[in-house]
Amino acid sequence: MKVLIINCGSSSLKYQLLDMTNETLLAKGLVERIGIEGSAITHEKTGRKDKFTLATPMEDHNDAIRHVIQALLDKDHGVVSSMDEIGAVGHRVVHAGEMYSKSVLIDKSVIKALNDCADLAPLHNPPNITGIEACQAIMPGTPMAAVFDTAFHQTIPPEAYVYAIPYEYYEKYRIRRYGFHGTSHKYVAERTADILGVNIKDLKIITCHLGNGASVTAIKRGKSLDTSMGFTPLEGLVMGTRAGDLDTAIIQFLCEKEDMSLPEIMNVLNMESGVYGLSGVSSDFRDLEQAVEAGNERAALAVKVFAHRVRFYIGAYIAIMNGVDAIVFTAGLGENSAEVRAIICNELGNLGIKLDLVKNKVRGKESVISKDDSRVAILLIPTNEELMIARDTYKLVNKLKRNV
Repeated sequence: MKVLIINCGSSSLKYQLLDMTNETLLAKGLVERIGIEGSAITHEKTGRKDKFTLATPMEDHNDAIRHVIQALLDKDHGVVSSMDEIGAVGHRVVHAGEMYSKSVLIDKSVIKALNDCADLAPLHNPPNITGIEACQAIMPGTPMAAVFDTAFHQTIPPEAYVYAIPYEYYEKYRIRRYGFHGTSHKYVAERTADILGVNIKDLKIITCHLGNGASVTAIKRGKSLDTSMGFTPLEGLVMGTRAGDLDTAIIQFLCEKEDMSLPEIMNVLNMESGVYGLSGVSSDFRDLEQAVEAGNERAALAVKVFAHRVRFYIGAYIAIMNGVDAIVFTAGLGENSAEVRAIICNELGNLGIKLDLVKNKVRGKESVISKDDSRVAILLIPTNEELMIARDTYKLVNKLKRNV
């Protein structure tokens, strides 16, 4: 069975087409900077050295999905002659509250649940839903699965997920820490155990998923113990356009001082803050690095603030787990920016965390980048959420076929 995986982020879309009989990758691609100047799709067919790249304006995720389908069907670079060859589609979905803790086949009730939870993940659930609906329009008879970011974090204990507000708000509205990027955190943790040759149940791992959206997770014995994102993906690290942790009294203060409504303030915190708001340049760290090189002080400050918050969570999770065996960097920024990794790891030597600056000069390749005498292993592991999503999708569709 061929399974298409659609992973819609806030400003990107990753996709893979896999033959799940042997988990063979047939093609993969990335649509970047959706809704940002300079949007493009890069498509790679397995077995070909050259990549197909097309720079074209893409206003939203509907545009992105159309370009993905065109790439898969392309005479030269495509891998299918008809979309009928695809047996299932797996979608990464960010949030469904406590309605779903495991992957499910998508039907109308699932779509309704995702829409009902859209205000919990305003940057992600809408593009996730768009991706599902766009694929359903093109492949109306193809079964589709939703794989949730929150599932891996269901092992977080109550003392870590309950907020210190009146408990009846949790009972009535399920206001709690959910955590996100779970599929990515789980994948890189398992790969860390494989690379180090240690049973994951014997490891304490801190995984840093750093991209336009970013989160850090404490993983002990293979289970999520705590994570930086909370009730929504707004909490935690400073991100591309999201503020992350802040004093909530700021919201009322800005409403009064700027004469803004609550929805307007929330839009600022989700869409106009983070490194974009600090730098005034971009939400894309590649743009920030260029600005830093050109002497832009606000861009430099934005990068330092981001790194400071990552380092803050690393320290907190070492305390929570009473130690750490490995720290892992993944996702677009974590995999590709040696500069940001170096800033984050700077001055952690007394904790046994020693980055090798020579080994660190690598992009997008599985590597151990810590010094030989570092007590804590530091790894770069490209995430593969798509493979994890494909496995769940394949299992669900096979189970559906057996039950028919």
